[in-house]
Amino acid sequence: MSAATIAVVAVVVLITSFLSGIFGMAGGLILLGVLLVLLDVASAMILFGTTQLGANGWRAFLWRKHVVWRLIWSYVAGALATFAVMKVVAFLPDKAMVYIGLGLLPIIGDVVPPTLRPDITRRFMPFICGAFIMALQLMAGAAGTVLDIFFQKSPLDRKAIVATKAVTQVVAHVCRIAYFGTFAIPGNDILPWWIYVGAIALALAGTSLAAEVLHRMTDESFRRWSRRLILTVSVVYLARGIWLLIVPSASS
Repeated sequence: MSAATIAVVAVVVLITSFLSGIFGMAGGLILLGVLLVLLDVASAMILFGTTQLGANGWRAFLWRKHVVWRLIWSYVAGALATFAVMKVVAFLPDKAMVYIGLGLLPIIGDVVPPTLRPDITRRFMPFICGAFIMALQLMAGAAGTVLDIFFQKSPLDRKAIVATKAVTQVVAHVCRIAYFGTFAIPGNDILPWWIYVGAIALALAGTSLAAEVLHRMTDESFRRWSRRLILTVSVVYLARGIWLLIVPSASS
């Protein structure tokens, strides 16, 4: 990576970690899109997973008193079940598929009738959520916006949503690193260790800065701005994915 590329990544990591620290999502969606422009799929997924692991882990720690642990264990069981299946399949998506997935999933989730939107607090729903989200994480790159659908319909407040989602995403990103690490080509796809360390440090800084903003927000404004931000980014990524299908050389 050139010095200019590293500088761009550093700024994007800080900004997106700040956004995720407020909304519990969206930042990762933006970060992965930028990394896919700069890196191959495997390298982008590994750096993204490492950065988000640090950000979500720190976010979970900051809001640990608000984590709804009874939902976590069933979620983890579902996620690990899907991960085991995907490891056997060993599927590596191309950039066009990842961008289209990033763009379509939030839009589909937004148009689903309210009566059909799942509630993470309902019986068996955490397991189903974990299995479904893990599949999307590994095939489409990121599923934080779809995960949000399971929480937005729930009776949980904004702090419980951000805290609990952070723990589920720690699990998701550990699995992401383990999964896409098997596709990395030594000498070509492996980034220097200090890039990962720097990315994690910036992610922690951005997450910490966002804590006070989240504390001051209302639940209503939290949900409203989350939706606006995600749909805007989704449209951009959907257009990017379609463009890559039309002009494959643009992904290189």
